[in-house]
Amino acid sequence: MGRLGFAAMVALASLGASASAQDAMSIGQFEFANSCVQCHGPAGKGDGPLVSFMTGSMPDITQLQKNNGGIFPVARVFNSIDGSAKVGAHGTSEMPAWGQRYRADAAEWLSYQGAPGEAEALAQLRVLALVEYVSSLQEQ
Repeated sequence: MGRLGFAAMVALASLGASASAQDAMSIGQFEFANSCVQCHGPAGKGDGPLVSFMTGSMPDITQLQKNNGGIFPVARVFNSIDGSAKVGAHGTSEMPAWGQRYRADAAEWLSYQGAPGEAEALAQLRVLALVEYVSSLQEQ
């Protein structure tokens, strides 16, 4: 199964299967609600409840594609979320890098499941799911 591994696929499937069909949300939508809404707001407009406690303004992430010549900047958004690059508005220390938290969570969960070697792949899948969800918020 390559780099993703069976354990990572099972982990992702179990994340999505935990919600009832009526209340189902994508993994990316779950990650956004859990990690991003507090600052970026439910629609990604930069109006989350924690914004008043921050210095500067929060970026409107619904404009990423428009501000990049109509092409959604997948790698830049991935690297911002993962913490592997400091770029643009997400280059400040106020933007937490979720990649480290995702890797720690994955390592703990997969160790419990008996598949500790797949933590990086599972963390990357979570970041990719979040990137995909942020892409769905883009205004034309």
